[in-house]
Amino acid sequence: MSAVRSYLKKHTEALVKDVGIEAACQLTGKSKATLGRYYSDSDEHTDRFMPIDSVAALEEAARFPHVTTALAELQGVTLSYDKERKNTESSSGGVNADVVALSQRFAMLMGEYNQSIEDGIITVNEAKRLLRETVALQQVLLEMKLHLEEEGVS
Repeated sequence: MSAVRSYLKKHTEALVKDVGIEAACQLTGKSKATLGRYYSDSDEHTDRFMPIDSVAALEEAARFPHVTTALAELQGVTLSYDKERKNTESSSGGVNADVVALSQRFAMLMGEYNQSIEDGIITVNEAKRLLRETVALQQVLLEMKLHLEEEGVS
């Protein structure tokens, strides 16, 4: 079995075990045997993979998006996981609130940067704080993008 197939199967197994086999059966409408085939590494099940709608249902219930993360990693993409799942709920305030949040986050990032560069060296801890602020800024931009797309469709 190829390394990619094995990698995906391991993450599929992690997803099913994260949710629990019984709950996974209920969420996907699949039997234990069928779910087991999706992550089995035996030769007869090499070409069997979980359907994407089943992955989506399980990842919604899971603590972590195992398969989505694995697929992203295989493509060289890095994901930022937010436990709050803000994108699934309709945030109030719209674009105007997003612009305010964006300016606040940018100010916080610049404040962290100014403090970090004060001595001419950015330490590991300072870099981590800058990264956290950058990710928070990215999340605000994503929410703003979603609000703009909603307004464009209406």
